[in-house]
Amino acid sequence: MPRRRRLRKVVAPPKFKGYMPYGNFGKTNEFIELLYEEYEAIKLADYDLLKHNEASELMGVSRPTFARIYESARRKIAKAMVEVKEIRTVYGNAWLDKDWFICNECSSQFSIPDANMKKECPICKSKLIRLINNIKV
Repeated sequence: MPRRRRLRKVVAPPKFKGYMPYGNFGKTNEFIELLYEEYEAIKLADYDLLKHNEASELMGVSRPTFARIYESARRKIAKAMVEVKEIRTVYGNAWLDKDWFICNECSSQFSIPDANMKKECPICKSKLIRLINNIKV
């Protein structure tokens, strides 16, 4: 029986639900699922320019595990580009650093600071919000 996977720490969820190829006339319903932890690995290594040791510490995983997550993300993105497929973000095996919410009215994502106890969207002031991270550690 395989070992149980440890949850990977993600500071903030992606600010998008997915990407679609532009100008794709042969529309297909196929898509690639990019996990939150894969998005975080790409962000830390390529956007924040952190070394794999530093990024792995931030995510709470070993360096080889970080390298596998990063490689998986790169392969998925490459496959989506070459095969002209949509990329969708999914929760995966992650836990978010703070409680993150999404507004059902305007789809904005936000965290509520402890000092501000109002449970409403900061953009449209809607009370129709839901918790994104359903896993607490």
